[in-house]
Amino acid sequence: MPELRRDPVIGRWVIISSERGRIPSDFGKESEDEEGKICSFCPGNEHLTPSEVLAYRKFGTQKDKPGWWVRVVPNKYPVLKVEDSPERSGEGMYDKMNGVGAHEVIIETPEHKKELSELDDKNVEDIIWAYRDRIMDLKRDIRFEYILIFKNKGTAAGASLVHPHSQLIALPMVPIRVQQEIQGAKQYYDYKQRCVFCDIIREELENEQRIVIENDDFVALCPFASRFPFEIWILPKKHDSQFEDLQKHEAVMLTQILKSIISKINNTLGEPPYNYLMHTSPLKETHLSHYHWHLEVMPKLTKVAGFEWGTGFYINPTSPEEAAKYLREIG
Repeated sequence: MPELRRDPVIGRWVIISSERGRIPSDFGKESEDEEGKICSFCPGNEHLTPSEVLAYRKFGTQKDKPGWWVRVVPNKYPVLKVEDSPERSGEGMYDKMNGVGAHEVIIETPEHKKELSELDDKNVEDIIWAYRDRIMDLKRDIRFEYILIFKNKGTAAGASLVHPHSQLIALPMVPIRVQQEIQGAKQYYDYKQRCVFCDIIREELENEQRIVIENDDFVALCPFASRFPFEIWILPKKHDSQFEDLQKHEAVMLTQILKSIISKINNTLGEPPYNYLMHTSPLKETHLSHYHWHLEVMPKLTKVAGFEWGTGFYINPTSPEEAAKYLREIG
């Protein structure tokens, strides 16, 4: 069973997941699937994955059989497991707890190597609805405090399989990175009685230097203090702290802007590896006036090295103004 251990200095939790079976000789190897290898995510290979928990499929087709266009399954090698209770215990001065949680894979398309920007709008919209449906289902489990949706594209970004997919991990606590973001937003709100993210949107739309693209419901921008070159945030223009409040017209607009951003990144940077992740409010803290859900997209163009790890500073060789300009000019 995985185990969660708390750093007593800064309060950060670490997952010790020894069941994933890494020995010293395993580290440093590329794990992305090879040409000719059987892909467990492709249609016809459904028996190679755990049984699906959600699938959008053709009428009349059977569970765990071909006929789907979006399919969600538990991760075969989860970092946290749903079978247990979040019991805390001590080991001397240290705190730990059972590695309870949920780890799921959203298989985005039956097509093995089709990029998200190449999918039909309806397919991408259904991926977004799958995110929402799984959050709505898992938030009923009182053991879970936070759900992170993320996508790793390419080996350098952490992907172990080529087949297009994203992931979901439900946690028994709120991650410290999210806590810091929410606390900073709360301090801003207490001082100004306004959401800092709403103010960022107003400032950037007026300034226009760091705007990449916008539509009726969303804006994509390179943040003022971008950590990485060509980092992009996608934010809803209407204030909302939780992603699962998403409405039909917003899903359509989010589909358009997400596809456009991925296409611009690919065309500008030559199809780099990238990550995207969704920050939304904790499951038990809904409708926050001071917080604003958003999607962070980060191409993997530089490496985090000793200075960054030692200080928490990031060195970004491309200003967000230049990055936004390049991205705007690319169709």
